[in-house]
Amino acid sequence: MRFEIMRLDEIDGTAVETTVVDAASVNRIVQQAAAIGQRLWIRPADAPAS
Repeated sequence: MRFEIMRLDEIDGTAVETTVVDAASVNRIVQQAAAIGQRLWIRPADAPAS
């Protein structure tokens, strides 16, 4: 499963960077963001059309 992770602006909460990662990478990204106090929005990525 893939997830879309958006890094949020500290002032107004708008997305400033978006990336799509696999499930194995989510924990690492969350741990890095938590270490520096960064806000994230994580949601399942759209599945590609088959």
